[in-house]
Amino acid sequence: MFNHDETVSPRTRAAVHAAVADGAQFVIATGRPPRWIRPVVEELGFAPMAVCANGAVIYDPSTDTVVSARTLSVDTLAQLAEIATRVIPGAGLAVERIGERAHDTASPQFVSSPGYEHAWLNPDNTEVSVEDLLSAPAIKLLIRKAGATSADMAAELAGHIGTEGDLTYSTNNGLIEIVPRGISKATGVREVADPLGIPDAAVVAFGDMPNDVPMLLWAGRGVAMANAHPAALAAADEVTAPNSEDGVARVLERWWR
Repeated sequence: MFNHDETVSPRTRAAVHAAVADGAQFVIATGRPPRWIRPVVEELGFAPMAVCANGAVIYDPSTDTVVSARTLSVDTLAQLAEIATRVIPGAGLAVERIGERAHDTASPQFVSSPGYEHAWLNPDNTEVSVEDLLSAPAIKLLIRKAGATSADMAAELAGHIGTEGDLTYSTNNGLIEIVPRGISKATGVREVADPLGIPDAAVVAFGDMPNDVPMLLWAGRGVAMANAHPAALAAADEVTAPNSEDGVARVLERWWR
């Protein structure tokens, strides 16, 4: 939906607004935490429900309320941290925590181990000891190794994680994300859709990276962007234009203009 410059084009915005005006439910499904949702809402021009942290959090930006959250326990975090640092020597660790709102000032929400190199620009992490980092439940664990590829890291870790959590990634820039076992964007969107009586078959989902794969497979119609990761392309029912060429709008305009 976003262009490469993190904006929503007028055409895509108009298509989304037309769908919502006709009664469709629009849901943001993202790997981003709630505190990163405000710019998305501003670009869209309204505040739909948001499935955040790859399904671990359901957030209502219209009221700045965390509706529900699934977390990795302290014991599970310790197991995953041991596995990550053993299998990928030199990897840094970080965790996302959650409060009742997008910005909970009671404690830092994104904490990282000493020397953690952020995969994104404008990092907002708080550096703490590894002991402190693993001392509270978290909605996801991030494993970062600068200079590595996320695909290679995922391949190395896949056989070691077991039942402790589910791993995925949304960039190939040496960053792996682990969420509670069985949690994905698909479970998050279903959690929003079920109370509204929306069947799985009526869901149209858009995605472009491995963290979108469960949602693309589950939705009645999974749509991958033309520039998507091969795993997303393989999981989709159809492929639309790239995100920079209004791929989302081109699909929505079949029904709404």
